[in-house]
Amino acid sequence: MATLMGINKVNWGQVGRVTKPDRYQYSFGWLTIAAEDLAIWENNPSAVFTLVTAATTEYPPGDEYRLGTFELRQTPYDPNSYV
Repeated sequence: MATLMGINKVNWGQVGRVTKPDRYQYSFGWLTIAAEDLAIWENNPSAVFTLVTAATTEYPPGDEYRLGTFELRQTPYDPNSYV
């Protein structure tokens, strides 16, 4: 997956620790966060999700994203780390 201005993974803090499933606007575009995604973060606050382009006919390509696979981490996600 191509990176989005250097961002291709997000943690809960990077999306403002949202608490409700919804469609949110960020600097890279719109992100839809599902109830299932929030349940993972509530149980594993350091989990990191991959951003996935959400194909829609309603919005231009590259403007809509959803959360994809996730990693469970013992330490908080550092977006500046390449490990």
